[in-house]
Amino acid sequence: MRYLLSITLCVLFQFNSIAQYPMGGGGGKQNGNMNIGHYYGKFIDSKTNKPIDATAVQLLSTVFDSATKTNKEIVVRTKITAANGEFSFEGLSIMSTYKLTASAIGYKPYNKNLKFNNRQKNNAEEGGMPNVDVDLGNIKLVEDPSDLGNVTVVATKQMFEMGIDRKIFNVDKDIVSNGQTATEVMKSIPSVSVDADGNVQLRNATPQIFIDGRPTTLTLDQIPADIIEKIEIITNPSAKYDASGGTAGIINIVLKKNKRTGYNGGFNTGIDSRGKINVGGDINYRENKINFFGSARFNQRKSLGTNNTNTYLNSHNPMTVTSKSEDENPGYFAFLRGGLDYFINNRNTISISSSFNRGNFEGASTQTIDTTSTLLNSIAKRYTNTAFNFRNFGGQLSYKHNFTQNGHSLSADINYNSSKSDNVSDINSLIYNTNGTQKYPAYQQKGNGDGYNKFFTIQTDYENKLTDNTKLEAGVRAAIRDFRTDNLQFINDNISGNGFVLSPSSSSRYKFNDQVFAAYTTYSFKYKKFNYQLGLRAESSNYTGNLYTLAGADSAQFKINYPISLFPSAFITYKLSDKEDLQLNYSRRINRPSFWRLLPSYDFSDPQNPSVGNPGLEPEFTNSFELSYNNNYKRGANFLATVYFKHSTNLITSYIYKDIDRNTQPGHVATDSLFYTSYVNANTSYTYGLELTNKIGVTPWWDLTLNLNLYNSQINANIPGQNINNSLVTWFAKMNNTFKLNKGITIQLTGDARSKTLIPQGGGGGRGMWGGSQTLAQGYTLPRYFDIDLAIKKDWKWKNGRSASLSLSMNNIFSVATKTYTESSYYIQNVERLHNPQMLRLNFSYRFGKFDVSLFKRKNTKSQGGGGDMGGEGMGGM
Repeated sequence: MRYLLSITLCVLFQFNSIAQYPMGGGGGKQNGNMNIGHYYGKFIDSKTNKPIDATAVQLLSTVFDSATKTNKEIVVRTKITAANGEFSFEGLSIMSTYKLTASAIGYKPYNKNLKFNNRQKNNAEEGGMPNVDVDLGNIKLVEDPSDLGNVTVVATKQMFEMGIDRKIFNVDKDIVSNGQTATEVMKSIPSVSVDADGNVQLRNATPQIFIDGRPTTLTLDQIPADIIEKIEIITNPSAKYDASGGTAGIINIVLKKNKRTGYNGGFNTGIDSRGKINVGGDINYRENKINFFGSARFNQRKSLGTNNTNTYLNSHNPMTVTSKSEDENPGYFAFLRGGLDYFINNRNTISISSSFNRGNFEGASTQTIDTTSTLLNSIAKRYTNTAFNFRNFGGQLSYKHNFTQNGHSLSADINYNSSKSDNVSDINSLIYNTNGTQKYPAYQQKGNGDGYNKFFTIQTDYENKLTDNTKLEAGVRAAIRDFRTDNLQFINDNISGNGFVLSPSSSSRYKFNDQVFAAYTTYSFKYKKFNYQLGLRAESSNYTGNLYTLAGADSAQFKINYPISLFPSAFITYKLSDKEDLQLNYSRRINRPSFWRLLPSYDFSDPQNPSVGNPGLEPEFTNSFELSYNNNYKRGANFLATVYFKHSTNLITSYIYKDIDRNTQPGHVATDSLFYTSYVNANTSYTYGLELTNKIGVTPWWDLTLNLNLYNSQINANIPGQNINNSLVTWFAKMNNTFKLNKGITIQLTGDARSKTLIPQGGGGGRGMWGGSQTLAQGYTLPRYFDIDLAIKKDWKWKNGRSASLSLSMNNIFSVATKTYTESSYYIQNVERLHNPQMLRLNFSYRFGKFDVSLFKRKNTKSQGGGGDMGGEGMGGM
């Protein structure tokens, strides 16, 4: 982080230059033999006298601009110091005057005027040449604990950083999730909860998932944890961000990418207690105008789970159904990613990147269903085998132009994501009498499905720092998505002996296209101790869906044109002191119904819990308010308290209704015997709460982050056949301990607990890889405690940028299950689910790198300790 922020400072300062100047810098034309000046020195801490690495050092000079007829200050040289704190500038005009500036994270800025005016002794009387080789000695920088405002920065990158508008979780410091996926990473992040199916909630609602600030077709369990650099949690996004997401915010996954001059890379591998391996590597190389990066991952996985369900049917013939199942899902996924940045010059950069992801998972489930009533007693065995394949391709092309004025830029990018998948299922059901004899012929089903999802976005952003206290931002964005799915269900016709025949009632072919167009502008300004940011976003969208008959003709079309909606936002920050801030913010957001919730076809992938979409759903709108208090009360410590309130209209929620069995065997009479899940727009929803997060270094070797979310959720819904008014006060707590012991040993202990909770509402929902969220307004989850993960890591570090680590981790040590309770006018149901408990993993990683720019210089210099030189021979040479 220090290197990244320091390089950013250098680049931003460099944009003040109005043109490229020769290495002589220093204004005006000089004879070649005058460019022989040399300044060098070393930056140290004023208290400890230790070297300061990653210091952004600049040498500036004043020149006359013939265009404006005024003097301009330009950047002549830029340098990032290495670990020894040394810097060196050569080839300088000895006739010019200079200003040396330095910026280091956590220190006050440094400025000093320089001139080659010290005469050598043997030439003093003869008016000889000045001393052209000047040692500036040890330059002391004074610590500034308020540096970076709301973000706490220390000498090394911390696991968790907090700002007023977002939380940043540095994944490379999280050893519990080594060798896993983004789903497991989310379990360690404050404010975020993960259920048994891997569905993620942010403050009890489903957030938007971005990768590098843009939408993606990947799911969380298709993203390897080892390629993630950091995760940003934005609970109340401003008008600059996509207005979608409804009652939740944005989780932005930032992938690893290094721009330091030189090369670096790594290799890691691991194995888990189920005999599955993971292996991968990455490489980054930068020389002159090219920065290249690439990575590859291969992960095997074997998921295990159990599901126990007890259902009481409240009808004229009361019935109890008890179901127990054991699931096993082995498989793999592979991930490739690469790209490059081309630095045309110091103001223009083109970047291109692409990724490819492929996976295959096979599942086997054995389910026992015990049915007891006054008229019927039977035991059913259901055997399910599935196979799921997916392919994903993503590409991005971006361009950024920096104007001469600092903070003035224009950027544009094009993103394309494409996913294809296919699946097959084979379900065999046998029903027995209580004495063990077979009651009915075997009921056999087969399913074939495939489809694609193509997501295209184009966006341009403009930023202009008008004055030191004002800034204007604006942008436009278009997002277009094409989706198609075929879901064909077959039933074995035992009566006629025709074998497997198509079931039209439970089969479908569906295709949709949606388009979202948006424009935004924000204006920021300061007045005394107040900072203001006012924003407005406009969005419109169109949705067209076609449900095809099996013959291929249109059987139904659904078109929804959402008019232009306005989404204002406002952020007001008051600086109480150098360490304390108070902020009030507001935003309006929208949650458009997802494909799965609009799809008007029946899904019998789980025969006991079929579902069907509702094409008449309308989007939900949410007004969100937050009042936050942030206090960096000591170095390396941060306290954040937030009071929030959300009001949603037309909340999308699910409900249960009773209907005929549309998946009956050919020749059988359909009966009023199945319960279906569908979706409606509830009347209103209120959520208000208090969230507390405290990050502190308890001791020099113990870092602790605590997160507590106390909130009330209330849902008012008119569901067919019943009215619902649910309200419940809930708390959710999470801890993250990091213990740094001697000899490079680190222990990480994380855990979470929660009280009784309304089942999360809102969000996109869907039939994910491991199942969908049970978003029922009629239900809640029971309390869950002691969900603990533990990891231990040993680090080795050598010279020349080489390092290695060995880690051992275990998830869900105490095998804590998720329990839910659902009640409707038809039945009462209790479900207990346990997914992937006590998974033990052993991982090894090795890293190498060389950031000494002298490796790539075309000629030797006298600088032996200089770090990454932006542009090799200096920024002026790019």
